[in-house]
Amino acid sequence: MRIPGLVDLQVNGYKGVDFSGADLTEESLRQVCDELLAAGTTAFLPTIITSPLEIYERNLPIIARAMSKPALESQVLGIHLEGPFLSPQEGARGAHNPDWMKAPDTNLLDQLIAWADGKIRMLTLAAELDGAAELATYARDQGIVVSLGHQMASERRIQDLARAGATALTHLGNGTPALIPRHDNTIWAGLANDALSATVIADGHHLPPSLLKTIIRAKGPERCIIISDASALAGLPAGEYESMGNRVVLEENGLLHNPTTGYMAGSSATMLDCVSHLASLDLVTPRELIAMAFDNPLKLIGIEPQQMRTDSGIFFDEQRLRFDRTERV
Repeated sequence: MRIPGLVDLQVNGYKGVDFSGADLTEESLRQVCDELLAAGTTAFLPTIITSPLEIYERNLPIIARAMSKPALESQVLGIHLEGPFLSPQEGARGAHNPDWMKAPDTNLLDQLIAWADGKIRMLTLAAELDGAAELATYARDQGIVVSLGHQMASERRIQDLARAGATALTHLGNGTPALIPRHDNTIWAGLANDALSATVIADGHHLPPSLLKTIIRAKGPERCIIISDASALAGLPAGEYESMGNRVVLEENGLLHNPTTGYMAGSSATMLDCVSHLASLDLVTPRELIAMAFDNPLKLIGIEPQQMRTDSGIFFDEQRLRFDRTERV
């Protein structure tokens, strides 16, 4: 079974290139595109995490200019802003720096859109923040997909945001403190809301098989989307690294974590790693798995599969229950 490739809605960087870094260039972005294509990712959203305003002002135009080049226009499908409108609470904020977070602000979003030359495709924000519903409606009206994440939102607030225009949940089950209220919490509320699709990091570290199964059963495969959440350290050898001002460790098994806080520090996986891991769990059919990694992400951001490049592909071997990259034609 062959498809053009895999679509990743959340790539923070790859092989030492950080999309939120002060040294990002068009050439380094082009390098990541080539590396990800070789690893089976046909198209993706470069993701900028919560950053100082000068990083947005610098990096958004770089990505936008690269997107306008014919070689990349079918591979870089838009920009995902994961922040700066997130919860500053420990655990919910994950690896995001609370000093750089902002309250929901349509004027700031307008400025980000202008720096990105209108190429912001997805925005992750926390549902419980004052002004989040108004920002969600405004972003939706600008053609931006609104996803809820890195939050401490109650069921009521998640319902409010879904009515305001949010259509997804960013890496459901992650970006959440280790201890949360037993019933009225963001995971249960997200699972129960049929208006919201769920993106999941299926790298074998972020979510245990039981939670992956629960999300897929609650949402249905048609409302589940696999993402890698790849960090700039993805694709690098195991070892100790500096990331976002913290010492992190990349283990031989791919686990990327902060040994001081005990929290994970992003993913070291590619989409090919993630779909192969999920295939090994036998939770979905091959056709459902392909939908979660190709059809569903495209549908969420409003792109037709026919628009995708066809000179590379991924082959699913149903006997070995794994995906393999096929050579470019």
